[in-house]
Amino acid sequence: MITVLRKEINLFFSSLVGYMAVAVFLAINSIFLWVLNDGSILGSGYATLDQFFIISPWVFMFLIPAITMRSFAEEFKTGTIEILATKPISDLQIVLGKFLAGWALIIIALLPSLVYFYSIYQLAAPVGNVDVGAILGSYIGLLLLGGAYLVIGLWASSLTDNQIVSFILAILFCFVFYALLDWIRAIETFAPFDEIIAFIGLQAHYNSVSQGVIDTRDVIYFLGFMLLFIFITKTKLASRKW
Repeated sequence: MITVLRKEINLFFSSLVGYMAVAVFLAINSIFLWVLNDGSILGSGYATLDQFFIISPWVFMFLIPAITMRSFAEEFKTGTIEILATKPISDLQIVLGKFLAGWALIIIALLPSLVYFYSIYQLAAPVGNVDVGAILGSYIGLLLLGGAYLVIGLWASSLTDNQIVSFILAILFCFVFYALLDWIRAIETFAPFDEIIAFIGLQAHYNSVSQGVIDTRDVIYFLGFMLLFIFITKTKLASRKW
């Protein structure tokens, strides 16, 4: 697993993939957070990162599938997946190695955004008058949500040898779990199933963690969601041997 992890991280940063992912994430969020008048810190006059944590899940929805689309699709297309199969490493270790490498990239992308936190901390009146607990919870929520998007992307990549198809499938399923289910929940017809739909969808759990109170139910949900898709992806890989 460590071998796969190192290989994936080296691939990210030996090409423009890793650098572009970090740069695009920071650029888009910086524009919404500081430049655009509506909701921006300078435009609204409020020292808050709310806009950052609202926009980031949507940026991740496109950015993470762009990172994961080559994970297995390229391996299938080039035949290198068969080389991996000859190594003393299990399918589960392959999936976990790729997952942890992707999660490491998400952490690297989030680290520079701590400059935003320092900025609003200094801009607040008085200095330091910010809800640190809510911001910390929101960062944890982003990490968990990013992990959920990652496993969806890895699963989508395991379904095809076409990176574009993998990219589109990953965006579609991320959108369904994050946004579509939440929109369906708002429809009066589905009111009797409100709690069930909220439990299945990602957004309700992300919003809950972002309030600064880390509920173990939300953490267990995210971990269970990730484990489920890791198992499904591992099963899909194993099916090539049947």
